[in-house]
Parts: sequence; C-alpha cells; structure tokens
Amino acid sequence: MRLPLILVATFCVAFCGTAHAAVPPVPSVAAKSYILIDATTNQSLAEQDADDPLPPASLTKIMTSYVVAHEVAAGRVSMNDMVPVSVNAWRTGGSKMFIREGTEVLFEDLVRGVIIQSGNDASVAIAEYIAGDEEAFASIMNEHATNLGMDSSYWVNSTGLPDDAHLSSARDLATLSRALINEFPGHYAIYSERSFKYGEIEQINRNRLLWRDKSVDGVKTGHTQAAGYCLVASALRNGMRLVAVIVGSASDETRVREAQKLLSYGFRHYETQTIKTTGEVLATAAVVYGELDTVDVVVDEAIVVTVPRRDEKPVVDLDIPESLEAPLAAGQQVGVLRVRVGEEVLAEVPAIVVQEVPESGFFAQMIDGIALFFSGLMD
Repeated sequence: MRLPLILVATFCVAFCGTAHAAVPPVPSVAAKSYILIDATTNQSLAEQDADDPLPPASLTKIMTSYVVAHEVAAGRVSMNDMVPVSVNAWRTGGSKMFIREGTEVLFEDLVRGVIIQSGNDASVAIAEYIAGDEEAFASIMNEHATNLGMDSSYWVNSTGLPDDAHLSSARDLATLSRALINEFPGHYAIYSERSFKYGEIEQINRNRLLWRDKSVDGVKTGHTQAAGYCLVASALRNGMRLVAVIVGSASDETRVREAQKLLSYGFRHYETQTIKTTGEVLATAAVVYGELDTVDVVVDEAIVVTVPRRDEKPVVDLDIPESLEAPLAAGQQVGVLRVRVGEEVLAEVPAIVVQEVPESGFFAQMIDGIALFFSGLMD
C-alpha cells in the first residue's frame, strides 16, 4: 500500500522569485476618513480612520436601496407596485424627486428617484410602503447592518438627513456597497444610469465620475453640512472591481478627485488573482482502514486574493496529515490550505475530501494496521 503524501505541500502560484520593488505609499487623500477595498476579496488596500463613525448624509440611501433589493428578491414588493405618496413623504426636505401627495407612483420610479436623483421624498415613500413608517424601516436597515458586520453604523432614517444618532463609517459603507454589488448585480446596474426623468423634470446623476471614468459604474454621493462632501465610487477594470469611499471632503470636486486618486492607485499597484477554483484537486491523500486507498482533497469554494503587482508571488501551503483514517464523510475537513506572500497569510480555508470513504472490513483493516506498523519501524 502506498502510504502518505506529505505533511505540508507547498505550491508556487507563479514564478517563485525574490520580491520586486515594494508598493509605493498611498497618496495623500483630502477627507476625514477613507478606504479602498477590492470588492471580490474585501481586502483593504488603503485606509485612514476607516472605522470612525461619521454622518453618512445621502450615502444612507445605499442601505435604503439594499433593503429594497432584498424585499424585491424575497417577493414582498414588486418594481411594478403602485405606491401611495403621503403628506409626510411629500413634505420631506432636502433633495427631491418631486412626487406629489395623494398620488401613486410606480415603485420602480421611486427606486430610481432614490438612486439617481437622491430624492429624500422618494426614500420616505419607499420606507413607509415597505415598513409602515421610517422608524420601522430603520429597524430593518439596522438588522441588515448587523448581518453584514457593519459595527460602526446606526441608522435612524432612510434619507441621511442630519440626526446625531445617525452614523456610519467608511469601512461599513464599503462593506455595504460590496454586498449590494455582489448580491444584487441587476439592482446595482441602476447606479450607472446618468439621468432619470420623472414627470417633466429630468435630473442628472450626481456621481460625476460616471462621466470622467468609463470604468466607474456607481455608487453614490452625499452631502450635508455636518457630513461634508461624501462619495462611494466603484469601478471595474479587466475583471478587478474596487470600491473607494470618501467621507468628509471639502467640496464636490474634492470628493471626485480623491476617489479617482484612490481607484487609480489600487488598479495600478494591485491585482486580483484566482489561486484555486472550486473543486480543484489539491492532492490525492492516502487512506487507511477504508474501502478506498486514496481520496481527492479539494476546496469547496474558489480562493481569490489581492496581491501587489510588483511583490513576490503568492505561495499556497496545503497542510494535511500523512494519511487519512476512515470513515470519512463527503465534505469532511481534513486539513487547511493557506495562501501567503512572504509571512503574510492572505487566506486560510478548509481542505475537504470530495467523497465518502466507509470503513473497510476487519481483515482489510488488519492488513492496513500491519502496513502502518512496519512503515513506522522504517521511519
């Protein structure tokens, strides 16, 4: 019987040479806080005070639309619903879609009014339609925030209008935007629309990066006196998606320039690499006391990491026992796969077996035991 493989197998993902020049420092960013993440891996590439709770202004509406996407996906509301407009929604101040009290508005139009026009009136109308009132809708927002691990956020309204208790952080807004993009791509596509006309009024999307950079396809602007000028921007280039969050900059031009600066930095100096695909065989492990002599070891989801373009290449370490002992269940974890650059671990995921391996009969197990005994003597 061919007994064991190895304790730790090391694979070089690409040429294993010495490190090249280090990634240059992050450029200076004029904002109270900011973060740049890879939307695929959630790896932070640049940040400053990213966990500070700050007023998010109309970036709040990203969460409002995330709730909408969930409700539509669950079948609890439809984009074809007609939504009554209350006096409360009509009277809401700030930026408007200009809906009128006593009328009914197509739910899809309200969604575009929130995303493209940043309409506070549309946000309140949606909140009342989904939850009855804004307070109840805010509870749904906070539940989603908890589920997403947004530990620095607390929502009290659907609009982002000033309230001392209404706070979020650059990291949380990046987390939220990433979830929206990855979970609801069809809904997210609305964020790339440059304008929306309701009635006789056509309003332009306030995210000016949609015109400046063809790779940018969202996300949202925000501004109040307390929050300053804020922007979440996402761009997709050659299969790599980044999300940049700017909170508390001094002007509209500043937030656009600083977001573009972060995106350029990330795309220039980093790349997203798929290390292993779902179900890719990592090794064929020896099995003792089983009906099979060997079993394939895999990962049950793709491993994707973000790495510097000019750094040493990622290395994959597969840590599994020299032999596996039956019985084994399909999908049972038998080791760990780690991806690292130098000493930094970028990913650590379970290594599992692809199929069930029942125990063998008494005599077969006795033969395996004898083989193991003599193997131990030789070792």
